[in-house]
Amino acid sequence: MTRPSWRLVAGVGVAVVVLAGFGGGAWLWSAAQHRQATETYADALARLGLSRGSQASPDTRAAAVRDLEAALARHPSAALAPQAAYELGNLRYAERNYAGARGAYEVAMARGVPRTLRTLARAGIGYAWEAERTFPKALEAFQAGLAELRPGEFYYDELLVDVARIQELSGNQAAAIETYRRVLRDVPGSLRADDVRSRLASLGVRP
Repeated sequence: MTRPSWRLVAGVGVAVVVLAGFGGGAWLWSAAQHRQATETYADALARLGLSRGSQASPDTRAAAVRDLEAALARHPSAALAPQAAYELGNLRYAERNYAGARGAYEVAMARGVPRTLRTLARAGIGYAWEAERTFPKALEAFQAGLAELRPGEFYYDELLVDVARIQELSGNQAAAIETYRRVLRDVPGSLRADDVRSRLASLGVRP
């Protein structure tokens, strides 16, 4: 059997060292990027907390929006991006920038996010459409969120009440009554039960 030449052995050794160097460099670069992204989002979310105080000025809230937008632009794939996008949607909603809020909520629904965050983001989209009195799209958003949940799960009864409210606002009283009754039937211990009974009474029907 012919033995490999020392040149071949040396070449393979050099290649292994080079590849290991590239691999190590890539890992260090990735770790540095991850650390930088985490710090950027942590700073933005910390400043967001300052903007929520009752004494917060419009400038403080505007700065929080800019910080979140900058973080999302620089690190769109970071682990904290969906949470930051959801918070940005809330800020834009508070500013009555409903189209901007919907865009941020849609980013928050990226693949792989926790279902709770996805549910809240879908609800936010519905509220933004409702604020513009675009009831068909609001109803679609609320129903899409509801379709992923089962009775008793987080926000199930809230979304049912949202659906009923939009049905009522759209003039579909019969559908609204059935949906309000569904809240009491599916989640009898709901914190919204008294509100639902009041709505049914206002519509002239029994629970």
